[in-house]
Amino acid sequence: MKLKGRNKVSPDFSMSSMTDIVFLLLVFFMLTSNAPNALDLLLPKAKGKSTNTQNVSVSINKNLEYFVNNEKINGKYIEIELKKALEGQEKPTIILRAEETVPVKEAVNVMDIANKNNYKVILAVRAK
Repeated sequence: MKLKGRNKVSPDFSMSSMTDIVFLLLVFFMLTSNAPNALDLLLPKAKGKSTNTQNVSVSINKNLEYFVNNEKINGKYIEIELKKALEGQEKPTIILRAEETVPVKEAVNVMDIANKNNYKVILAVRAK
């Protein structure tokens, strides 16, 4: 007498759920990788104060006028003025204050100068 079991396990593996997951991941990465490179952002409000000592303050107003330690300078000579002001400092730090209406490229220009010269940059924000 030969008896067959009714609960026989099938050796086939269903790939449909695996392909669904791979497809969803593919769509997710395609959508997020094509995000625009430039964002129109307002500077955030933040609580708290910085504990670092302030070596140099760089301010940019809405008329694109540059100030280093409240002294008005020409924007073309910002790097030279920063080098003079931070010469001999052990941990040179720049506090960057830019108004909300200032184009981001102006603030990035100062950050780029700081990066080239290994200066630390702190971006100042409005208090909440």
